[in-house]
Amino acid sequence: MKALVIDDSRTMRRIVTGILTPLGFEVTEAADGQQALDAMNAGLEVDLACVDWNMPVLDGLSFVTAVRRERKWRDVTLMMVTTESEQAQIVRALAAGAHEYLIKPFTPDAIRDKLQLLGLVELEESA
Repeated sequence: MKALVIDDSRTMRRIVTGILTPLGFEVTEAADGQQALDAMNAGLEVDLACVDWNMPVLDGLSFVTAVRRERKWRDVTLMMVTTESEQAQIVRALAAGAHEYLIKPFTPDAIRDKLQLLGLVELEESA
């Protein structure tokens, strides 16, 4: 599985990458939505995009909207990973085409749980 982590914070990109890699994802990072779109237009194929909302150049909501406009990317799972916690913002992101919404700060388990819910990570069997 391939993931794209989009956040203007290098530290946050590293944190999310550090959670996704042991879950079996090959991760590419982008510092903003435009950089991510440019990579995808250049042929980067991804199964999952973890998207911050507040970024320069192209924000997360605009990225989600742009991805959803393109048929070729309709299978990409989009998960917002952001500090935006207002219900109206969550509704806007989901209405734009995001599949899930995770509010920062989060735990590694929270990301894994969302990915399990989306069917991207297998459920762990309890011993």
